[in-house]
Amino acid sequence: MPRGLSKIRRNTLMKRLCILQTDSVLPEYQAAHGDYPDMFRRLLAGTHAEVMAVDVRNGPPEEVSDAYVITGSRHSVYEDLPWLPAFVSFLRLEIDRGAPVVGICFGHQLIAHYFGGEVRAADDGWAVGVHRAEVVAVQPWMQPSASAFSILSSHQDQVVRLPDGARCIASTPFCPVSGFVMGANVLCLQGHPEFEAGYARTLMNHRQALLGEQTYAAGLASLAEPLDDQLVAQWMLRFLRLPFGEEHGE
Repeated sequence: MPRGLSKIRRNTLMKRLCILQTDSVLPEYQAAHGDYPDMFRRLLAGTHAEVMAVDVRNGPPEEVSDAYVITGSRHSVYEDLPWLPAFVSFLRLEIDRGAPVVGICFGHQLIAHYFGGEVRAADDGWAVGVHRAEVVAVQPWMQPSASAFSILSSHQDQVVRLPDGARCIASTPFCPVSGFVMGANVLCLQGHPEFEAGYARTLMNHRQALLGEQTYAAGLASLAEPLDDQLVAQWMLRFLRLPFGEEHGE
C-alpha cells in the first residue's frame, strides 16, 4: 500500500487541497516566477481551503486530502521515472475513493496514459503561447459559462487516445484533446492556467533553439492576447468542490 494512505487525516472543518508537484521551475527562474506550487497558489488564491504541496518525486503524500491538482513537468509520462509507479498507485486509490483530481499538462497526460489512453509527441512539434480551446462538451461546473477559453500552453506531447469512459470536453486545432473528464471526479487540461505571460516568455526564450524560429515568434506574438485564467480557476475550484468567493459572502 502506498505510504500516502498509511495515515488517516485529522478530522478538520477546513477542506484541504494538495498540489502534487511533479517537477520544479529551473532554479535560475524561481526568484522571478516562483515554483510550480507558488503558481497554483496564485491562481487559486480565491479558495478558503487549506492549500499544501507535496513533491511526489520524493514519494506520494503521507496523508490524504480532500482534493488534488497535479502539476506540469518537463518529462514525458512514458519515460521510466522511478517515482511514477508509487505515485500512480496513490492516484488510483484516491480516484477510486472519489477524491476530485485535476491534472494539468503532464498531469493530464499522466492520467490518460496510465488509465488506458495513449500519449505521444505531436507530429507538428511544440505548442507554446496562448491557445484558444473550444468547449465541445459543456459541464455543470463551467460557471460562469463560456463557449471557449484561452490559456497558455507549453507542450510537445499530447493525448491521442482517451481512456475508456473518458470524455473530451475541450479542443484546439493543434491539440484535439485539450481537456477531458473521467467519471465524476477527474478533470484534465492540457494548457497551463497557472502560467503568467512573463513565465511563458521566459520558457520560450530558454527553449528558443528547440522550438524553431517560426514557433518561437508565433508564441511570443500570442502573449498580447487576453487570457481566461481566472475563469478556468473558478471552474477548477467548482470541480474540486472547494469553497471560494461568493460562497463565503464575499
